[in-house]
Amino acid sequence: MIRLKRIYEQPSDHDGFRVLVDRLWPRGLRKNEVRLDLWLKEIAPRDELRKWFSHDPEKWGEFRKCYLEELELKEEYVQKLMDKAKETDLTLLYAAKNEDLNNAAVLKEYLDSRLKR
Repeated sequence: MIRLKRIYEQPSDHDGFRVLVDRLWPRGLRKNEVRLDLWLKEIAPRDELRKWFSHDPEKWGEFRKCYLEELELKEEYVQKLMDKAKETDLTLLYAAKNEDLNNAAVLKEYLDSRLKR
């Protein structure tokens, strides 16, 4: 099972393998304070796309489309997450305030669709 969780939320025993999927380290957190198994910043959207989107709901559709295209080119990292999801529960961590319109939501959608094939 793949879950999404804000990195600011308390860890849970149900989280399984916890992966931060943002390119930037979350504000206000120290690395030694976060329960994290992997920081896979390479799978995050490229900086230009991230900055352009800027969490603007009106740009969500185009952001989602562009990020899905980027994920097609990141097979090595996608495969790493898919392998882990087949072994254990996987929690994708993100810092965005919007729980629905963020890169982790797109990544989860992409991974879920790949795992169903």
